[in-house]
Amino acid sequence: MKLFLAKIVNLMKDENLFATQGGPIILAQVENEYGNVEWAYGISGELYVKWAAETAVNLNTTVPWVMCAQADAPDSVINTCNGFYCDRFTPNSPSKPKMWTENYVGWFLAFGYPVPYRPVEDLAFAVARFFETGGTFQNYYMYFGGTNFGRTAGGPLVATSYDYDAPIDEYGFISQPKWGHLRDLHRAIKHCEEYLVNADPTHLSLGLKLEAHVYYKSSNDCAAFLANYGNSSDANVTFNGKSYFLPAWSVSILPDCKNVIFNTAKVVSQKTTGSTAFTHNTVTIENSMESDPWGWYKEKVGIANNHSFASPRILEQINTTKDTSDFLWYTTRINVEENIKKRKAKELQLIIRSLGHAALVFVNKKPVGFGYGNHDDASFVLSKKIHLKKGSNTVDILSMMVGLQNYGPWFDISGAGVSSVIFSDLKNSKNFSSTEWIYQVGLEGEYLGLDKVSLANSSLWIQGSSVPTNQSLIWYKTSFSPPEGRGPVSLNLSSMGKGQAWVNGEHIGRYWSSYRSPSTGCSDNCDYRGAYDSWKCLKKCGQPAQVLYHVPRSWLKPGKNLLVLHEELGGDPSKISFSTRSGQKICAHVSESDPPPVDTWKPNKDLTSQEPSLQLNCDQGWTIAAVNFASFGTPTGDCGAFIKGSCHLDVLSIVHQGCVGKSGCSIPITMAKLGDPCPGVPKSLAVEAFCSV
Repeated sequence: MKLFLAKIVNLMKDENLFATQGGPIILAQVENEYGNVEWAYGISGELYVKWAAETAVNLNTTVPWVMCAQADAPDSVINTCNGFYCDRFTPNSPSKPKMWTENYVGWFLAFGYPVPYRPVEDLAFAVARFFETGGTFQNYYMYFGGTNFGRTAGGPLVATSYDYDAPIDEYGFISQPKWGHLRDLHRAIKHCEEYLVNADPTHLSLGLKLEAHVYYKSSNDCAAFLANYGNSSDANVTFNGKSYFLPAWSVSILPDCKNVIFNTAKVVSQKTTGSTAFTHNTVTIENSMESDPWGWYKEKVGIANNHSFASPRILEQINTTKDTSDFLWYTTRINVEENIKKRKAKELQLIIRSLGHAALVFVNKKPVGFGYGNHDDASFVLSKKIHLKKGSNTVDILSMMVGLQNYGPWFDISGAGVSSVIFSDLKNSKNFSSTEWIYQVGLEGEYLGLDKVSLANSSLWIQGSSVPTNQSLIWYKTSFSPPEGRGPVSLNLSSMGKGQAWVNGEHIGRYWSSYRSPSTGCSDNCDYRGAYDSWKCLKKCGQPAQVLYHVPRSWLKPGKNLLVLHEELGGDPSKISFSTRSGQKICAHVSESDPPPVDTWKPNKDLTSQEPSLQLNCDQGWTIAAVNFASFGTPTGDCGAFIKGSCHLDVLSIVHQGCVGKSGCSIPITMAKLGDPCPGVPKSLAVEAFCSV
């Protein structure tokens, strides 16, 4: 580890990347959340923390070192906070700044689980509370999502997508309103910057679960944060002789201690329909799977080549495969007369215990069962009634990994694969764990290299007019033309079971479309008020965690491209489709009582002289092609489903003139601009537009 740390630091120094060398690196980190597992290692853990800190500091980076989630970090490094909230975090020394190194904007995705998401109102509340209470540094985890291509996903059972409900999604598209609301939040905090760095905050109680933190430059020159950290009741508070409305679980930011320029619960930035780049009504989809005929290769059950070896006992999987493959075959033979005495009937109970993560079981080359675990407990027991013939019988178990364990104490020795195999009848049982087993690491198709472009035209592939479907352990391949355009592409594998996919030899990742999440526990309108955790806000109950897979455009070429799949359980490849994004609906809903845009605020200027405005922006390179809805009055509904209110003025022509043909536009919310359809009634403007290339 010492050699590794030195290697990395020296690489940075050689390129003059540290801030003292004129570079961008202002901070360095050693270890990550070791404090969460330190207890498991006793005194050795405590000594290791001290050694790691000392080793890092001695490398003389000339910038500070941090340790995340490490309450006992030595004085030479800064201990920082990771979590959903860090406003109540205090470093272990008054000489250390209050830093938040991982603010979880959502949560990771696991096969068999619903999709977690975090409302932006809660995320903005957490950030505002942190800076309100003296925070100095805050980092989002993740600010942009990504993809665990190939077999790089962690485990157990972490999905290929690592979108994380991030402000910039897995495909590189801006995710609204999360991106826009956080942009406005940081603009508001930026307006307070000279106050935040000048002094510690002064705390004022404004009532039950109501408070203010004020940053003074002088007695009459300050910035303030007003907070309602109750999770149910809105409130009106008095601050500096003025009344302010505070929704529950929200923070208002006043850069001049007078004018509210941002409230975390009031989302006035634009929204998009759906939640990801390729779902719901988010985009116009171009499906393109006009492919050549399918080819296939049927994997043999059990040991199929000369790479096998024997052992007199059952072996743990990870130490056997060395992570060169997700798969390990376990094969043995059972002679009925020798091993199951006084047994006339052929029916037995087969009980297989596994450390994880999944396994297909065959008796005499016929499938008899499939067992699997989940992310929180990858182990499982598979119990099946089987029938053996007289004489010799084969038992083949294909044990499957779905990502290596990568967190928690002793994760490096947690293990996987079959741990015991028992056959029993009403009277007797026999444990075959100490019987001779024959092993093969990997599948025959992996040894052949069926995922490689060089084998696309190999005679190994069977060609036919009718592709076999719903078969286990089968490889498929076809050639296809990609969707037109320059943007990223999504591969829809909802018709498949479990397996892996490749495009032009590039490993897209693991899929498991047949593993559905529980049917209950989800909500499309999760209440942002109150403490968030990874189980609070869920969607897609009763559905697979992931069916859409990211194919970077750079992996595709003009003309024909190669798609290869290895299907483990059974699916229908003829229903696979590719999609790309050709357009997007964008919306905004702003009331006349909302503050003006944060970026228009100027010191010493009364906000009452400025008007709110509705702002729309397309992704880079796109323009507003049409306005589908524009109502000023009392419209209701959400993006994609706006409804005219009882008070309605059609302002379609005004918005069309101001927005169409532009990459972005701003419509002032004023009666002078829009008219007044119902005097004395609080009004708002709702607009839905469409962006395209």
